Amino acid sequence: MYRQTTHDITIEVRSVFLEDQSSVEENRFVWAYQVTIRNGGEKTVQLLNRHWRITDAHGHVQEVRGAGVVGEQPVIHPGDSYEYTSGTPLTTPSGIMVGAYEMMDEDGDHFEAAVPAFSLDSPHDRTAVN
Repeated sequence: MYRQTTHDITIEVRSVFLEDQSSVEENRFVWAYQVTIRNGGEKTVQLLNRHWRITDAHGHVQEVRGAGVVGEQPVIHPGDSYEYTSGTPLTTPSGIMVGAYEMMDEDGDHFEAAVPAFSLDSPHDRTAVN
């Protein structure tokens, strides 16, 4: 598990390779990732937008920006958490994701909560050691 805390918001991420949705012959590799967002602060917050940087094993970067996550802009009260699962495909057997969520607190102040970089690993990655 990968974890990072910014402005009392802790984000934990776990990734899982989805063999049944992947195809080595077609260079299609798919992962699910589960995100838990915990509000350790004293103010209610809302997740407004997301920004992802997804890098494959060849160094190609895809940026994804959009409103909310999985069609929601969740409100998270102090001491509560929000959890969701999403996924991403790559054309290489490994990669890395990192991102941030734009949050707004109950006073209308905006801030970014960092999502820790997490690896996308599959059993099909053939890393050579010199």
